[in-house]
Amino acid sequence: MTHAYFVTGTDTEIGKTTIAAGLLHAARLRGLSTAAAKPVASGCQRTPQGLRNDDALALLAQCSLPLRYEEVNPLAFEPAIAPHLASREVGVELTVASLASPVRAILARNADFSLVEGAGGWRVPLAGRESLSDLAQALAIPVILVVGVRLGCINHAVLTAEAIERDGLKLAGWVANIVDPQTSRLEENLATLGERLPAPCLGRVPYLADASAAAVAQHLALERLADWE
Repeated sequence: MTHAYFVTGTDTEIGKTTIAAGLLHAARLRGLSTAAAKPVASGCQRTPQGLRNDDALALLAQCSLPLRYEEVNPLAFEPAIAPHLASREVGVELTVASLASPVRAILARNADFSLVEGAGGWRVPLAGRESLSDLAQALAIPVILVVGVRLGCINHAVLTAEAIERDGLKLAGWVANIVDPQTSRLEENLATLGERLPAPCLGRVPYLADASAAAVAQHLALERLADWE
């Protein structure tokens, strides 16, 4: 059975890619084939091979299928700004249609475990009135929510979960990524998240000096996913 998920976060800079890479690594430890897509990325560096994004490279490193960078990250922009603004600056129309086709090509490779990572949070704008959440809807795959655990995360997490449900998608699981180890009343906050989010917690990832995929994978449990068999 193949599994594919859309990975979103409660905000930007909350370790979404770190968790996604950890999930892919955990799948590989189980002997599963893996694939990933980062359909749009801003904040890319110029290299002899073209624009490259660190997050997309981290995902590519955890793909067992032989994928090219351009397949994983078809739309890359240099400015470290919101993708819809970065695309506008270079005259590229960022639409669901332009993103869905290359992502479907990745999913069609039928890896045992595939992830599609968004950018920022659930309602990141694309062109016109479209959002990245519309891409998740077009793909019709369940969602994994990365909660950046810090002050205010409960509100952000619950609102995101509610938006995912309203959009007709299933929240298959969430991960507590402790981005602020000094968070006041940490245990109480984690307990409240567990009570309020309508999906299983896949793991609690502490603040790590070594946030490699292998280190993160030790704190994750794929078998807790709501549709795992």
